[in-house]
Order: sequence, then structure tokens, then C-alpha cells
Amino acid sequence: MTPLALILTGLGSIALLLVLILWARLHPFVALLGVAVAVAVLTGMPVAKLADSIQGSMGRTMGHIAIIVALGAMIGRMIDLSGGAAVVAARLVSRVGAAHVPLALVIAAFGVGIPVFFEVGVIMLMPLVYGMARQTGRAPAVFGIPMAVTMLTVHALLPPHPGAVAVAGALGVGAGHMLLLGLPLAAVATGLTYVLTRPIMARPFGCTPDIRAVVEEARNATRNHDAADGPARLFMQASQQRPVSIGEIALVIAVPVLLMVGGTLAGELMAPGRLRSVLVFVGIPFIALGLDVVLCAWLLGLRRGMALGTVSDVVAAALPGTAIIILITGAGGAFAQVLVGSGVGDALGGLLAATGLPLLVLAFVLTMILRVAQGPTTVALMTTAGILGPMIGRLHLDQTHLALMALAMGAGGMGLSHVNDAGFWIVTRMCGVSVREGLRSWSVMTLIASVLVFAGVATLWAVLPA
Repeated sequence: MTPLALILTGLGSIALLLVLILWARLHPFVALLGVAVAVAVLTGMPVAKLADSIQGSMGRTMGHIAIIVALGAMIGRMIDLSGGAAVVAARLVSRVGAAHVPLALVIAAFGVGIPVFFEVGVIMLMPLVYGMARQTGRAPAVFGIPMAVTMLTVHALLPPHPGAVAVAGALGVGAGHMLLLGLPLAAVATGLTYVLTRPIMARPFGCTPDIRAVVEEARNATRNHDAADGPARLFMQASQQRPVSIGEIALVIAVPVLLMVGGTLAGELMAPGRLRSVLVFVGIPFIALGLDVVLCAWLLGLRRGMALGTVSDVVAAALPGTAIIILITGAGGAFAQVLVGSGVGDALGGLLAATGLPLLVLAFVLTMILRVAQGPTTVALMTTAGILGPMIGRLHLDQTHLALMALAMGAGGMGLSHVNDAGFWIVTRMCGVSVREGLRSWSVMTLIASVLVFAGVATLWAVLPA
């Protein structure tokens, strides 16, 4: 296919997907897979490779997401049933007031998001979102979406996140320069995004039945123990006899963060040896979360006199609700990979590179368009770095301006997350909002955050001497 035909196919597939989901009310999993197959056929993918391509890309996405979502759901269920989320919610409401709880969660998300990958951070903090929803009677999206936008901002801009690391490597800029400039930019953009998007979050949000059931489960069961199943009832009774403290909940949230930070620092700073290997091992995200499941089981269950079988039943009950999130996210990954493999990104990159835009603007615009067309932030960043890397190299920029160029790409990689992005499905499904509500809130807020970051980058580019 010609570059123009590839671009039109990519844009048309996204439009078709929105029509199928929003207008025809087709289930997102079916729509994503169907459109992915159609794009593969239209762009000339050999039929013999079609199944392997879609199954393989879906498997890779699910291989990363499934373990994290499953382990995070186990941790979240134990925190919820123990009353831990309610304890944290009550403390936050009493300290900052109900009106400022979303801001408190945004601040927490900024700190957690620096060392932790986007998906892991969202999963880890979601129990607190449900606790806030339960405490205040508001929809989970009011708390979860601003929190997730903050996580995405940090994820796109700062090492050790994979997109930022890949861009830094491609442009030859040190991680220290990325952090020195990126941290204040991310902090300012996060604060401004929160303020400017308050009218969006003031709108009424719905909540899907499955998430409503999660939010209401602990509340209903606390009022009437018969509302919960046997293991859940026993878990809550044990927690009522020995109430959990805010320190215990802070511990189970902090442990995986500290393990992942330790693993990252050990891998970069320590000499090879047994201690380094151990720290890197326990810092792998699914290992850190798995250890946290064990800690939760002991601290919130076994330590309070519960039988191991009962705790196991409580943990296992968290898994069925994660299936649809994992499947839709995997299908989104398959669709995104088909768009990447079809050459849509390369066609767009070649077209924009010939426009004559200033290179800083081109870095931002190209990354955002690739993000919109292909989906994942990391893929868009790596593609842009590959296309523009030689052009940037010929400018002989200093480290500061190379870092600003990389941050301009990061800003573009945040913007306008929508139905071909796995992160869109994680956030909307876990916050319990419809696709339409997600496009009106999450997608718009990521665009606003993206533009704010680029405005800051452009200002520093003009002010800082070469």
C-alpha cells in the first residue's frame, strides 16, 4: 500500500472502532479483535501469519498485564475487606477535607509513579480510590482518573520508565539531565492539569455494575455480614476484632514500591554480585507484587487468626473480576501492534518529517500523532526517536537541549489516549466509566497535560542558553 493509503487505513480503523463501540454497542473485546483482523488483511499481511501476529501481540500484552492486574486485585481485595481502604479514606477526608481528596491522591500518585510503571501504579492505588468512593459516595472516576493522568505524565517523561529510557538512549542524553528538567516540568504540569480539568471532573460520572459491586461490597457486608460470602465474612470479622491501622496499609502499599526502586538502583549502581542479583530479582514488578500478596495475607489475615484456607479463598475471589480487564487490554494491544506492523507509523513519520516544522515542534507533533494512530506511549516514543534521531544528531545540541527534545517527545506521547491504547482500557474499566465517558474525561485530560508539558519545554528551550 502507498503511504497515503496506509495513513487512511489507520485513521479509518480507529473511526470504525469508535462507531462499533459507541454507536453499535459492540463489546470492546470483539470490536478490537475484529478491526485488528480487518486492518491486517487490508494492509496485505499474509493470511498464514495473521493468526500468529494477532495472537502473539495479544499474548505479549496480556503476559505483561495479566500478572500485574491479578496480583494487584488480590492485594486490593484484602485491603478492602480488612477495612484498610476505609481507614485511609477516613484519615484523608479528616485531614484535607472531602473536596481536596482527589488532590491528595494526585500527590500520592506522583510520588508512587516515579519508580513504578504506569499499570502497576494504577493497580496499587485503586483500592484507595474505591475506599474514597465508598467514604464520600462519589463515583470512583472522580478520584481515579486524575490519579491515573498523573501516573501517565510521570511515565511518559521520566526514567526509569521504558519510553523515556529508550528516547534518552537514542538521542544520547543522560538520565540525570532528563530527571533534572523533567521532574519540575512534570510537577508543574500535574498541578496545572488538576486545576484546569476540575470542570471536567465536576461532571456526573456513572459506574459500571462490576465496579459498583466492588465499591459497595465492603460497605454492605459491614452493615450486614450475610451480604458477603463465607470467607469474606470471616476476613471482615477478624479485622473488626483487631482493626487494621493506617501504618499497616501504608506498609503494604510502600513495600512493592521500595522493592522496585531498590531493584532499579541496584541494577544501575551496584557491581555484579549476589546481593545485586537478589535486589534486581525482588525488584521485578510481578515478583514485588507477589511478595506483597504474601505480606498482605500474613499481615491482614493470618496474623489476625484466620486460617490459610480462608485467606486463600478470599484471594482467589478477586480473580474472576479481572478477566474482562485483561482480555480487553490484550485485544487493545493486538490492535495497536497490527497498526505498528502495518507501517502506519512509518508512513506518518515520513509525511511529517517533510513538512519543514521546527524540530522541537516536530518531535512533539509526530509523537502525538503516532500515539493517536498506534496507541502505546512507549511505541510512539521509540518510533519518533528512530525517525528524528539522525536529524537531531546533525544539530550537535548540548545535553540540556537534547533532554528538552526528549521531553518534547514525552509530552507528545502522553496526549489523547483513546481506544487503541491499553492504558485507556485499564483506567476506564477500573474506574467503572463507559467508553464515551472515558473519551470525554481521560482522553481530554491527557491531551491537556500533554500540551502543558510541551508549553513548559518550549519555554525552557527559548530561555536556556545553548
